[in-house]
Amino acid sequence: MSEARITHVGGPTTLIEVDGWSLLTDPTFDPPGRRYTFGWGTASRKLAGPAIGAGDLPPIDAVLLTHDQHADNLDDAGRALLPSVGAVITTAAGAVRLGGGAVGLRPWSVHTLRRRGRPPLEIVATPCRHGPPLSGRITGDVIGFALRWPGQEHGALWITGDSVLYGGIRQVGVQLDVGTVLLHLGGVQFGVSGPLRYTMTGADGVELCSLMKPRTVVPVHYEGWSHFRQGRDGIEQAFAAAGPELTWLDPGTPGSVSV
Repeated sequence: MSEARITHVGGPTTLIEVDGWSLLTDPTFDPPGRRYTFGWGTASRKLAGPAIGAGDLPPIDAVLLTHDQHADNLDDAGRALLPSVGAVITTAAGAVRLGGGAVGLRPWSVHTLRRRGRPPLEIVATPCRHGPPLSGRITGDVIGFALRWPGQEHGALWITGDSVLYGGIRQVGVQLDVGTVLLHLGGVQFGVSGPLRYTMTGADGVELCSLMKPRTVVPVHYEGWSHFRQGRDGIEQAFAAAGPELTWLDPGTPGSVSV
């Protein structure tokens, strides 16, 4: 049986280890307490630090960076880590901003990691919309990542990225067979924009999972920041009412997932 080891570091940050590959998503390693501005009158305070430090990570083959423009997905300590990793894979616009050979992908484009002695690991960029319709000029580009490699038994491992529920992200279930999903939730809101949301709620996650029926659902991006408006309790209530069962990872403790 093929397995991946996933460690939830905090917020959107996870360490994914599979078949010799070590991948890190959205690195955030700053200590708690600081307030970060996101532009257009929005801001958030980091409430919790990482469950493991950047210095405790194994050598990282690739950082999968859903977007570089918001500190809850790439903070200062995470940014300082980037030059030491094998590859940085992010949005096309983000790759230009970061430089240093970062790989920029647009939705549905593919990048493959190759190294002798390991199976090739295919990374498919998936669509995201980080807010309501027409918000892209304010929030910027975001992508998700679907990971595929030889020997998978249950379908792709998909990192949704920061997105609301909309047609583009629903299309992932049509285009791909998804076995495991790292589901970015949190129901992000800001006072300046009232009831508008910038990431999915638990109810949105239930609807999305009902379309693609993944084997394993791992919630991330729901704790540790003041702009996350729905935490674990609200997510559990939504999924308890309509399923599927959730796999919760204790931050800092690796969990094994059948893939």
